[in-house]
Amino acid sequence: MRRIVTGHNENGKSVVSIDGPPSRSLGEDAGGLYEIWNTDGEGFDTKSLKDRADIDVLLSPSKGGTKIRYFQINPIPEGVPQEVIEASTAAAFEKMGAAHHRVDTSRNAAMHETDTIDYIILLKGDVTLILDEEEIKVNPHDIVVQRGTNHAWVNNGTEPALLIAVLIDSSLV
Repeated sequence: MRRIVTGHNENGKSVVSIDGPPSRSLGEDAGGLYEIWNTDGEGFDTKSLKDRADIDVLLSPSKGGTKIRYFQINPIPEGVPQEVIEASTAAAFEKMGAAHHRVDTSRNAAMHETDTIDYIILLKGDVTLILDEEEIKVNPHDIVVQRGTNHAWVNNGTEPALLIAVLIDSSLV
């Protein structure tokens, strides 16, 4: 994956500040979550060469912040016991600083709820969005507006599913 971040040089002219892969990722064994860019609600300096995504990968943006990320969900191999799925999912949420977002996992081990509004685009794959009382098949190029509800994503296919997500702290909306 290539990430191109623009900015300004010392003469105020637009330039490419970063051109390369994301500097941080997490959970590549299950597909992977790749940080593209983050804001923290404090504004930004377009002359800075600082990589705003070169920080610990956390599920939610900071207060007043935003995130854009690419994530891939691999299919769960057949025969994996439910207790293994539950344990690995719990560990993944812990690693993202998000164990407290797992409020009700009775429908799916990956169910979670955040204080964000998220715009998620399925680029490719066979995915179902699971909610507390409903499930809906999401098709490639569909856009989900996730408004702070308990949810999980499930890959129903045999190939990895690829998604883009923009997360916005709910205090901004």
